[in-house]
Amino acid sequence: MTTRAQRTTRRTDALSKQRIVDAAIEILDADGEGALTFRALASRLETGSGAIYWHVENKSDLLLAASDDVIARVLAGSDDSAEPFTAIRAVALGIFDAIDVHPWVGAQLVRVPWQLAMLQIYERVGAQLRILAVPERSLFYAASALVNYILGVAGQNAANARLDVREGDRAAFLAAVADRWTQQDPAEFPFAHQIAEQLREHDDREQFLAGIDYILAGIAAV
Repeated sequence: MTTRAQRTTRRTDALSKQRIVDAAIEILDADGEGALTFRALASRLETGSGAIYWHVENKSDLLLAASDDVIARVLAGSDDSAEPFTAIRAVALGIFDAIDVHPWVGAQLVRVPWQLAMLQIYERVGAQLRILAVPERSLFYAASALVNYILGVAGQNAANARLDVREGDRAAFLAAVADRWTQQDPAEFPFAHQIAEQLREHDDREQFLAGIDYILAGIAAV
């Protein structure tokens, strides 16, 4: 039986869907998707599960809303009036940084590609490709190449960050990988030996943007 003392700990202010989403994002960022339960959410919001169900149907609905919210913030901060290549690079880097902070977003977008956030990403990228007068027959492929690259590399970067590598140990981690590569036979793996030093010293965001630029150069050639 719920006691009077327990009831007084419940929040009395209005519970909105945005508050629920914000709390869900905090849980996801701190402990991952497995930690997001309606019980944990109710505890954080100091409310009952029934009040949460009024706004979201289930965990899948909540993950959709949370990832849509993160991507909406990225796109709201981008400048549509910039030159198309600049605008695409800004959107790409914004998504890369967002997934770096919220690793679960990348997995969610890949898992549910029909969700609003994916549509908004394609729309924003596609609008810039239309300004560039990319031929209609190439629009879908060009947009797909960009979006798939953005989500793939951002997701991989976030996955790497979840390895047991603290920020200060990144250089040591990369050095260890490069050392493993260069232990292989250079006659069999000449490329690995050639780029090993770059692997040790590279910047993830710079590497990501270089890939965007290569794709955009190909699109420009069309």
